[in-house]
Amino acid sequence: MDCDKCDRESVMHAAYSGLHLCEDHFVASVDKRVRRRIREDDLVPSDATPDNPQTWVIGLSGGKDSVVLTDILYRTFEKDPRIELVALTIHEGIEGYRDESVDACEELTDELGIRHELVTYEDEFGVQMDDVVEKDPENMAACAYCGVFRRDLLSRYAEKLGADKLLTGHNLDDEAETALMNFLEGDVAQIAKHFDASLGGFEERDDGSGAREEQDDFVPRAKPLRDVPEKEVALYAHVADLPAHITECPHAEEAYRGEIQELLYQLEENHPGTRHSIMAGYEELAELAAKEFGARDEGRAELGECERCGSSTTRDLCRKCSLLDAIHAV
Repeated sequence: MDCDKCDRESVMHAAYSGLHLCEDHFVASVDKRVRRRIREDDLVPSDATPDNPQTWVIGLSGGKDSVVLTDILYRTFEKDPRIELVALTIHEGIEGYRDESVDACEELTDELGIRHELVTYEDEFGVQMDDVVEKDPENMAACAYCGVFRRDLLSRYAEKLGADKLLTGHNLDDEAETALMNFLEGDVAQIAKHFDASLGGFEERDDGSGAREEQDDFVPRAKPLRDVPEKEVALYAHVADLPAHITECPHAEEAYRGEIQELLYQLEENHPGTRHSIMAGYEELAELAAKEFGARDEGRAELGECERCGSSTTRDLCRKCSLLDAIHAV
């Protein structure tokens, strides 16, 4: 099948739009959507200048999403002195998994000439995820522990690096799955937080740990890939020959999200455009929920500081410190 924009052979067919695109027009299409999202979310403030540049920290895991995001942001702002990009990689301590993705991160950042910072659970917390999974003092899924630790390091190091924005590689599928999970659970408060997290502000769900009341007041979040389907992100990484490490974490056990993922896949197959429709309506709903919760100030406990690490929390000890105590006690 030929590309709808030229006579070259197409490499993809977007059922939701009906378009067949060749490599060049496919790449241009993804670039355009990411740059439009950057504009619509006003990620570059009007007061950003070469003398007053913005620092954007990218959560770079080495997987396809964060690698594609980093590549697009680099090419978008390569000659723009208003934006400085810094890649932040977190090594959880998972044998045979994270080492290879760290290699991918280093290869990409060396090629692009982007500053790259690497932090580890071992250095920061005195634990490795392989040991956490073996001990499992709270009888939780590995993702629940890891989500708490990862968010803490992303937030803390983004602030330490002087970030004006913290950017993550959440794609359209990720966002639509989270939207469905929040809706099916009837969690209006979490819907409000998800809206704030999408545009910069509060933390979103942490996939089962139950630590939903802690918020991130410091560095605004942004998700420039949230209009791009996961399969298109993977195809982009392949077409652009990016050093992405595409392997699932051996400790991944998000059963409920997996069910939602399969449901969404079937809906999209049968009714192309479902993911876009979900997000269009959900973001309107989430904005209304965020405004209502902000006006009523209900469902939010007053934030204080963790008595041990100083992180924002509604408890004496933040969730991270509580988990670490439980892990080290075993």
